[in-house]
Amino acid sequence: MSNRSEKSEHTEVGTDDSSGIEDGSPTALSTPQNGVATKTDAPSMVNMEAAEPTELVPSPPPNGGMQAWLQVLGAFFLAMNSWYVHDILHWWKDPLTVRGGIINSFGVYQTYYSTGILSSETPSNISWIGSIQAFLLLLVGIATGPIYDAGHFQILIRLGSFLTVFGLMMTSISTEYYQVMLAQGICVGLGSGCLFVPSFAIIPQYFSTRKALATGIAASGSSLGGIIYPIVFYKLQPQIGFAWATRVLGFIALAGFVVALSVMRVRILPKQKRALLELGAFKEIPYTFFTIGLFFSFIGLYTPIFYVQSYAIQEGITSQNLGFYLLPILNAGSVFGRILPNFIADKTGPLNMLVPCAMVASILCFAWIGIQDVPGIVVFALLYGFFSGGFVSLPPTCIMSLSPHLGVVGTRMGMCFGLTSFGILIGTPVSGALLTTTGSWKGTQVFAGATVLLALICLSIARIAKNGPKLAVKA
Repeated sequence: MSNRSEKSEHTEVGTDDSSGIEDGSPTALSTPQNGVATKTDAPSMVNMEAAEPTELVPSPPPNGGMQAWLQVLGAFFLAMNSWYVHDILHWWKDPLTVRGGIINSFGVYQTYYSTGILSSETPSNISWIGSIQAFLLLLVGIATGPIYDAGHFQILIRLGSFLTVFGLMMTSISTEYYQVMLAQGICVGLGSGCLFVPSFAIIPQYFSTRKALATGIAASGSSLGGIIYPIVFYKLQPQIGFAWATRVLGFIALAGFVVALSVMRVRILPKQKRALLELGAFKEIPYTFFTIGLFFSFIGLYTPIFYVQSYAIQEGITSQNLGFYLLPILNAGSVFGRILPNFIADKTGPLNMLVPCAMVASILCFAWIGIQDVPGIVVFALLYGFFSGGFVSLPPTCIMSLSPHLGVVGTRMGMCFGLTSFGILIGTPVSGALLTTTGSWKGTQVFAGATVLLALICLSIARIAKNGPKLAVKA
């Protein structure tokens, strides 16, 4: 009998989209038809000896079918109910001290916090709640990536769902700054961090040829949440109060999490544990420059999202009511921006789409300086929503393409997003500080455009290092 071939690196699980594995059991899974595996009698030792050498490996992703698209649906709800809370925070975290006075933007939480329980805090202090939440959402990925790679997907999404809902419920009864920070900043941030990497890392287990499109559809959940949830809060808060309006958001999020927990299943389990870090990845030029580029992008990319309403209202471009809806308009553009570029990316390669999105986003940041009328600011919100949506939804697929195999995708996502989280942490407070010290929007706008431009340069280097300078090559 010849030497046995190496065991597969992953083990397929579940009743759907699975194929035969070598696990020493008396039965084996036959080649799936329509994504459903069936059990057959194991071959005899005589037949096994005659048939060797063999290499039993996981079947390729089904690229469709009920089970595969249910994973996208689950990831959609995870994105909708984690990032949306961060979107709501945009509306009140406005550290503006201009022309000798504090300029409060209009937002659903700003009104309550600045005039209610946090009236003694400066807008700058309030802004740190949102920054820390977004920072933790990405930083926690350093730990959740390897935990996901170790096969603990269900633990992560259950813990993340609980922490997010629990954090919202605790926010509803908070009366002090530290309580809001613990509940809305840290608890919700940790919960969202547990959900972020697993929700996107599971998709390549079910998709290969259409994984960018599937990722984009899943990511569009955060944009839809950014439209629905703030408006729900905005309408309910005057009628039922802050506490119950926040609880309503918690209950809606809970319903979405129940759907995700009901349908999401890992198709492949690893046969060996993964390291917490894969530092060797930073020896690869494409991955290193991609991470650096993402860091710079997160410093500046969110500045227009945080401040477009404040700019329009303070400059007298829009009324408070229309200014309120600029962010939902931006998120409406982002819904399409997260789907269409990802659809094209399946044909061109994700890096070939990410670089143009970064270029247009940088141009729009600089163009923002000259916008002084309602049509201009509305068009800007739509366009920036579209291209920033493509920008923030393509990186998971890019990391997949920069990974040698699926076994390190979670770890590499965690490392990349953990490092780039520092960009989100410092980006918007720096933008607010520029606005405070200069008394002009131009410094903030140039800062956003320049950092995204630096990101464009780094991402272009990563693209060229991976596949060369030819534009026609898929990358």
